[in-house]
Amino acid sequence: MNDFGDMTPRIKSFRDELLKIEPKVCAERARLATKAYREHESDQIILKRAYMLKEVLENMSIYIEPQTLIVGNQASENRAAPVFPEYAMDWVVQELDEFEKREGDRFTISEENKQTLREIYPYWKGCTLQDKGYAAYPESARTIYDIGIIRNEGNITSGDAHLAVDYASVLKYGLEGIRSRVREKLDRLDYTDYNCLKTSYFYRAILIAVGAVENFAHRYSKLAEEEARSAPPARAKELLRIAEICMRVPMRGARNFYEALQSLWFVHLVLQIESNGHSLSFGRFDQFLYPYYKKSAEEGMPQEEALELLENLWLKTLTINKIRSWGHTRFAAGSPMYQNLTIGGQTSDGKSAVNELTRLTLISIGRTRLPQPNLTVRYFAGLEEDFMQDCIRMIRLGFGMPAFNNDEIIIPALIGQGVAREDAVNYSAIGCVEVGVPGKWGYRCTGMSYLNFPKTLMIALNDGVDVTTGKRVAKGVGKFTDMQTFEEVFAAWDNTARQLIRQGIILDNCADMVIEQEVPDVLCSALVDDCIGRGKHLKEGGAVYDIVSQLQVGVANLGDSLAAIKKCVFEDRSLTREELWDALMHDFAGERGEEIRQILLNVPKYGNDDDFVDELVVRGYDTYLDEIKKYKNTRYGRGPIGGHFYAGTSSVAANVPQGAGTCATPDGRHAGEPLAEGCSPTHSMDTHGPTSVFKSVSKLRTQKIAGGVLLNQKVNPQMLAEPKDCKKLSFLLRTFFDTLHGFHVQYNVVSRETLLDAQKHPENYRDLIVRVAGYSAFFTVLSPQTQNDIIARTEQIL
Repeated sequence: MNDFGDMTPRIKSFRDELLKIEPKVCAERARLATKAYREHESDQIILKRAYMLKEVLENMSIYIEPQTLIVGNQASENRAAPVFPEYAMDWVVQELDEFEKREGDRFTISEENKQTLREIYPYWKGCTLQDKGYAAYPESARTIYDIGIIRNEGNITSGDAHLAVDYASVLKYGLEGIRSRVREKLDRLDYTDYNCLKTSYFYRAILIAVGAVENFAHRYSKLAEEEARSAPPARAKELLRIAEICMRVPMRGARNFYEALQSLWFVHLVLQIESNGHSLSFGRFDQFLYPYYKKSAEEGMPQEEALELLENLWLKTLTINKIRSWGHTRFAAGSPMYQNLTIGGQTSDGKSAVNELTRLTLISIGRTRLPQPNLTVRYFAGLEEDFMQDCIRMIRLGFGMPAFNNDEIIIPALIGQGVAREDAVNYSAIGCVEVGVPGKWGYRCTGMSYLNFPKTLMIALNDGVDVTTGKRVAKGVGKFTDMQTFEEVFAAWDNTARQLIRQGIILDNCADMVIEQEVPDVLCSALVDDCIGRGKHLKEGGAVYDIVSQLQVGVANLGDSLAAIKKCVFEDRSLTREELWDALMHDFAGERGEEIRQILLNVPKYGNDDDFVDELVVRGYDTYLDEIKKYKNTRYGRGPIGGHFYAGTSSVAANVPQGAGTCATPDGRHAGEPLAEGCSPTHSMDTHGPTSVFKSVSKLRTQKIAGGVLLNQKVNPQMLAEPKDCKKLSFLLRTFFDTLHGFHVQYNVVSRETLLDAQKHPENYRDLIVRVAGYSAFFTVLSPQTQNDIIARTEQIL
C-alpha cells in the first residue's frame, strides 16, 4: 500500500498508457531544423538558431492527450526521442538499424523516419557540432579521448543544459516582460560599435524565439477549442479552460496555480526542443510556486485538485526523451533526462522552507512513482522530523527518491567558490547531485569530462603508456617493477594524473569553443541573469556565475589499489612488484593468479572507516583537487563570477563502460569489471555497515568537491518495514549530515531476489524503478551490464 494515497482515475489511466509506450525515434525536428538552416544559411548563427526554433515550434505535430490538464509535447508521439541534427548525425545514420537491437535503452524507428534522416544527412556531413568538436581536439588530447581515459562525448554531441533557468520571473512577468526589456535594449544600441552590433543579433534572436513560443502556446489554445466542440460536456469544459490558459501563458504572468504550472511546463518543454541538452532542472519548485498555490487555495482550490495538477506535470516530464549514441548511452544508462526538482531546505534567514506545497509535491511524486522528475530534498539541521519521516516513507517505496543534499556543507562550499550568500542559500540540485543557483548559473555546473582514475593509475605504473593499447599518453617516471618505495608509486600517480587532468581541460575547452560558435541557445540564455543585461548568450559569459565541475570515475578503486600496493608490496612484502604486475597483465590467470587476487582483496578497503585506506583515497584525490584549481573555463574574464573548474563525483553510469575498458587493477578487480561509482565504495567491499561507509566518505574534502559527492546506498525493503526502522534511518542521516558533514546520499530499497527475478521475467516488472547513479530509471530497460552492477551493490543492514 502506498502511504501517500492513490492517483485519481484520470492520472492512473495516463500513467498506465505512458508506461506501455515503446520509445521511438522521431525525425520531425530533424527535418524542420534542416529546413530552417537551409533557408537561413547566410544569417548569423544566433539568428539561425532562433529561426530554427521558430520553424520547429510553428510546424511540429501537437496533440492533447485525452486525460491531460497540462498540454505541450516534445515530439510527434509521447516518449519519442527527437533527433537534433546540428549536434551529431554520423552516429545517428550509422546506428539507424541498431536502435531496436540494443542491449538496453532500445528505440524503434519507422522506415519512413530512417529515410528522412538519410536524406538530410548529406547536408550535415562535416558540419555538425561533433564534426567540428573532433576537429578542434589537439592530437594528444584526441588520443586520450579515443583510448577512453577521458570521455566527453556528451559535450560534443549534445546541448549543454545542466542548469535551472529563472522560472520565478517567467511566472511573475511572463515572456512578455522579456520581450519588452529586449526591445528597449535593442533600441539603444549604437551599431557603429562592433560589440553593440554583435549584441543586436542576440537581441533580435530573443525576439524571434519569444514570438515562436507565443505562437506555440496559441496553437494549443486553438487545438483545445477545436477538440472542445466534439468532446463530452465535462471534457469540453476542461478543454476550454486549457484554451483560455494557453492564450495567456507563458506570455503573461500567471494568476493562479494552474496557470503557473502550465507556464512552467511550456518553458521547460521548449528549452528541451531548442537544445538536446539534459539535466534541465526545475530549481526550488516549492518556493517559487508557493505564492500561486497559496492564492489558489485561498480562492477555494481543493487540495486534491492541486495534487492532480502536480501529478499531471510529473507525467508530462516522463514524456520527454532523448536518444544517444550507443557509446554515450552506456555512460547514461536508462535514457535519463535528469530533470531535477528541489524541495525543502531553509530560507534566507535560516528557518525551515518546508511549506504546504513542499508536502504536496512529496505526496504527488510518491503517488506517481516515476523516474522523472528527479526529486532532491535539501536537508538542514532545522528540518522538521515529521517531514523527514515523510521522506523516509517515500524512500521505502523503492524507486530511489528522494535524494538528500546537505545545506550545512553545500552553502559554505558555494560561498567558498565566490557565490554571494543570498544566492548560495537559494541553491538547487541540478541533474544528479550537482548544485547551482537557479537563473544565475551558466551552462553545465557539472558533467564535463569523465576521468578514469584506475586507468590513470595503471598508466602511471607503466611509465606513461596505456596498458591496453600500448600508446604513450603521458611523460612517465618509470615502471612499477623498478619502483623501490611506495612514495615512488604515489609520485607516479601524482605526475600522470596532473598531465591527464590538463588534457581533460583542453578537451572541455575545445567542446565549449565549438558549442559557443555553432549551437548557442537563445531562449535559454534569455532566461538566465544577466545575459540580456550583458548582451551575451550563456557561452559568451552572460551568466552571473560560471563554474564547472569535471567528473572522476573509480575514486574507491584508486584508494583501494594504492592501499593494496602499499601494504602487500612495500609493508608486508607478501607480493613482489613483479608478481603483482604479472598478475595484473594476465588478469589473475595462471597458477597463482587467484591466490594473488585474494591477497589483494584482503587488504583494508575504503568504506569501512579504516584510516589506512581512507587516507590514501583522500591523498589520491587531493592530487586532483590541487591540479584542477589551476585552470579556467572559456568564460573566464568575460563577465561571470568564477570561470574556473572544480571537482565532482557524479559519474552517472560511466563506471560500467569505463570499467569495461580498464585492465585488472591492484585492488583485486578483474579486467572489464565495473569501477566504483560516485564516491561510493567498491561493491561488496564495504562490510562494516552504513555508519562506517558514512565515516569513510566524510573524510573526503567534501567542501572542496562542490560539484557533488554522490553516495549510493542499498538496503533490503525489510530493513525499513517498521516505524522504528524509519526512525533509525532518520537518526543515521542526521548524524551523517550534522556531525560528519556529508554532502549527499540516496537509497535503493530493493532486494537482490527481486532484481534477479526482474532479469528473468522483465514482463512482470514493467514499472520497477531503481537508482542507477544520481538518477532513477526503469530497471528492465537497462543493459545487462548495468543491471548486474546494481545487483552487485552492497545491501546494507541498518
